[in-house]
Amino acid sequence: MSKKLLALYSLKYNPFCQEVPVSALFVSPAVDQFCWRIENQLSEGGFALVTGAPGSGKSAALRLVAERLGNQRDANVGILTRPHASVADFYRELGDLFGVTLSPSNRWWGAQALRQKWLAHIEASLYRPVLLIDEAQAMTPSTLCELRLLASTELDSRCILTVVLAGDDRLTKKLQTDDLLPMASRIRCRLRCEPADPKTLKECLCNHLKKAGNPRLMCEAVIHALCEHAAGNYRVLMNMANDLLAAALQREADQIDETLFFEVFDLRAASSKRPKS
Repeated sequence: MSKKLLALYSLKYNPFCQEVPVSALFVSPAVDQFCWRIENQLSEGGFALVTGAPGSGKSAALRLVAERLGNQRDANVGILTRPHASVADFYRELGDLFGVTLSPSNRWWGAQALRQKWLAHIEASLYRPVLLIDEAQAMTPSTLCELRLLASTELDSRCILTVVLAGDDRLTKKLQTDDLLPMASRIRCRLRCEPADPKTLKECLCNHLKKAGNPRLMCEAVIHALCEHAAGNYRVLMNMANDLLAAALQREADQIDETLFFEVFDLRAASSKRPKS
């Protein structure tokens, strides 16, 4: 991150980058309700699902869930980083996340070891361990089936794990296949990330500017224009805003105003229409 950027605009960090602090993320009422549901599901376990188009806020919702659960004293949260892995590698990562040495060649023993670890945690805290999986549409049906079987015991009458799956519409379609209908029927809590209206996008953008330390970095007209042209997508909104911030830094402009907006995006439009040689 450029020190010049922070100094010139009195910012704590770049408000439009992916690495904004969790405390600075915009929390819609739907996301807040979902996080509350997950917090209160820890004593019972089960599956939860976050779906939506790319850039609609799924990963941000998972970051908020992880942050809130991490603030709970007895919560044990694991975040799967390779959802596309084979079943053997899936077991390896679960073992690493929950502190169990597993032998992927002996899947029966691995499942027993994980369950015993989870049951011991439940006995000590009354909370189910939590597994968060982003980009879950990349998981194979066999891995998802394995996860479903791992997460319950006593003839499927007791959940011993809380699982939050997040993915795009490919995950929704995958869960409707015959092999995965048993998992789909076990989803207790759902969050559908829909395209945001301009008012919600404006709340998000203003929240990012305020938390970063300079709510007047952009003039009102630019904020309005960005929210109208972002097609309801948070990622598109932040990418456009970041382009403007980079241009403002290059010119050492005092503020991101309408003149800069038209200059940057008129140049981009002209470039995209230029015939290829």
